Amino acid sequence: MNDLIPLVNKLQDVFNTIGSDQIDLPQIVVVGSQSSGKSSVLETIVQKDFLPRGNGIVTRRPLVLQLVNTHIGSVPSSSDSTPSDAPDRAEFLHLPNKQFFDFEEVRKEIEAETARVAGQNKAISRTPIHLKIFSKNVLNLTLVDLPGVTKIPVGDQPTDIEKQTRNLILDYILKPNSVILAVSPANVDLANSDSLKLARQVDPEAKRTIGVLTKLDLMDAGTNSLDILSGRAYPLKLGFIGVVNRSQADIQSNKPMAEAFKSETEFFHSHPAYRAIAHRCGTTFLAKTLNTILMNHIRDKLPDIKAKLNSLIGQTQQELTSYGDPSFTGKAHRGTLILQLLTKFASDFISAIDGTSADISTKELCGGARIYYIFNNVFGSALDSVNPCENLSVQDIRTAIRNSTGPRPSLFVPEIAFDLLVKPQIKLLEFPSLRCVELAYEELVKICHNCGGKDLVRFPRLHAKLIEVVSDLLRERLGPTSDYVESLISIQRSYINTNHPDFIGGGGAMSALERASQKKKKDIDRSRRLSGVNTALAGNGIESSSNREENGEKVVTAAMNNLTVQAAERGDRERERERSSHPIQHGGPNSGSVSSLNGSPHGSNAGSKDTFLNYFFGGPQQHQQRVDRPSVQENPNRSGNIHSIAKEMVMPKTVLDGEPLDFDRKLDHMTDNEEFSNLNEREDMETQLIRSLIVSYFNITRKSIQDLVPKAVMHLLVNYSRESVQNRLVAALYREELFNDLLQEDDNLCAERAKCQAMLDVFKNAFTIINEAM
Repeated sequence: MNDLIPLVNKLQDVFNTIGSDQIDLPQIVVVGSQSSGKSSVLETIVQKDFLPRGNGIVTRRPLVLQLVNTHIGSVPSSSDSTPSDAPDRAEFLHLPNKQFFDFEEVRKEIEAETARVAGQNKAISRTPIHLKIFSKNVLNLTLVDLPGVTKIPVGDQPTDIEKQTRNLILDYILKPNSVILAVSPANVDLANSDSLKLARQVDPEAKRTIGVLTKLDLMDAGTNSLDILSGRAYPLKLGFIGVVNRSQADIQSNKPMAEAFKSETEFFHSHPAYRAIAHRCGTTFLAKTLNTILMNHIRDKLPDIKAKLNSLIGQTQQELTSYGDPSFTGKAHRGTLILQLLTKFASDFISAIDGTSADISTKELCGGARIYYIFNNVFGSALDSVNPCENLSVQDIRTAIRNSTGPRPSLFVPEIAFDLLVKPQIKLLEFPSLRCVELAYEELVKICHNCGGKDLVRFPRLHAKLIEVVSDLLRERLGPTSDYVESLISIQRSYINTNHPDFIGGGGAMSALERASQKKKKDIDRSRRLSGVNTALAGNGIESSSNREENGEKVVTAAMNNLTVQAAERGDRERERERSSHPIQHGGPNSGSVSSLNGSPHGSNAGSKDTFLNYFFGGPQQHQQRVDRPSVQENPNRSGNIHSIAKEMVMPKTVLDGEPLDFDRKLDHMTDNEEFSNLNEREDMETQLIRSLIVSYFNITRKSIQDLVPKAVMHLLVNYSRESVQNRLVAALYREELFNDLLQEDDNLCAERAKCQAMLDVFKNAFTIINEAM
């Protein structure tokens, strides 16, 4: 049992060498407010004046204090052979080769080290000071003295000094292996004790809290703390212990510690309230109790510490393995190591493409799955979004048809017009096809950068070279693949195969247009009939048939009959009125002379039909002018040949005078939109026919390109790179003159490996110490 505390001190020394706090070692944490007397308690336990004193906050850094009894315990330092009657001394962790025999120098060193880290402005620091004291007058203990709880900043202290202090205290007492030594002054109400309040937060059942009441000799006359010391007022499992420290006057007069112990003992034995419990009070009893509590605590926690160390050894060993074995980079093994790393990189590249990698992500697509997504979704959607007749207007189609016929009229739609129009449309598929190649190339580059894993982290130059070689390979294959895809588009444009089994053809296109035209006419006739019926019903005050569904058919039939009769009567009256107002057009006395000039026995193209001359020289408006002009017999003063008279009647004056006609000016503007604004039925049919043929052939080509481009990319880029990557890596990098440069390890990794190795040695050493003790 007596060796348990030195054992923990050894473990603490071992862990301090690497600054590790991964093991929660058992220790006693001293907590109290300013001026509660906790520094005096520690000095009384050590029986030395060594702690800084003054006004305000004095302890500004945690002080880890190891007390080593040189009489009954071993000395865990370089002076293990020191005899038991050696003088008391102190050692600091930050000064490993220096020993202090004058404890006044110890105080000065604590003050200097505190100011060096925490500054001169009364601020606090979390970095602890490790102090070890060897004396035959102390019991083996490990104590942590923390800054006292303060509420109001003094001088140039930070405004949040109270928060900083509380957080620092909580960081230590939250550890389950810490025993809380809560120091409270007896002359202050216990309900206002900051130390007990903080202890209650982390130890609500008060299982690892021991209370210390100071300044019992300063209580008001007639008052005592017997109820507290007896555990009735505030019960703690480890109880309360009362102590009487030296007063400020005693400290200033350098009252010896032996006299202070004697005065404390006399106070408890002579005080009427504490006489019965005097054997459970005083600093001597406190030191023995703390020693016993700490040893029992260590004994209870030691199995857990051993299990924790065993786990840490395994984790650290695994981490060290991940950094690689430096001995394997020797000259005898360099070639083998390089070859292994090249093979591993190539295998990772291939498995990422094939989807057989052990590190397949479940969060997002990666590797070959992304290439498939490009082919199936991205490329397919891009092709589907291309309009077969994009940038192809009615004017373009009519112009191509007219240009392909030359000066001759055509009986059928010329095939050359279809060729001229469909080839530029096929060209629209080239950009998304080339973009598909680029996207596949980019994904392969990403796969390359993600290969190698942790094995290549330690060799950054080798990793960079591997990526460079594979990137060069991919870049070499990008050009031929893009050229081949371009040739696929050129092949499709070079020969328009109208005999393709899926091509709709002229007959199929005409049938489709005819069906669409008939359907359109039926829809128009139906809408006209319904519109006429609704109009008639509204004029006769009858409700619309659409609102009378129960009698719909009967109402429509009656209304149609009524409208037919009304339309016939109205047409007869209009024809009679027109005949009486225009005798020349309807077989008047002089109609025969004009009719004979036009070569028609039926008069001057009766009705509203245009003659050949009307088509060129004015149309229906000129025809109306002829109607209004008097006949030949009605103008006896006019002379000349009958043919010239007839020409004057049917031709405008501008033609007779030799002035330029309107169609002469139109020849200079045959590309204007108005030329194609009103297409006749044949022209509209031809335009729709060409458009249908373009759409049909474009869809055939699009399906072919959608199938051929991914195959070309896989064959020329993906599969070629996949099959030749290892040979390319070996040919480029497996050279003995490159080994030294390629196997240069990362400096940071070397430092991490050394740190990990040191930590592993510490854990193994600690585990050995515990095994020997147990």
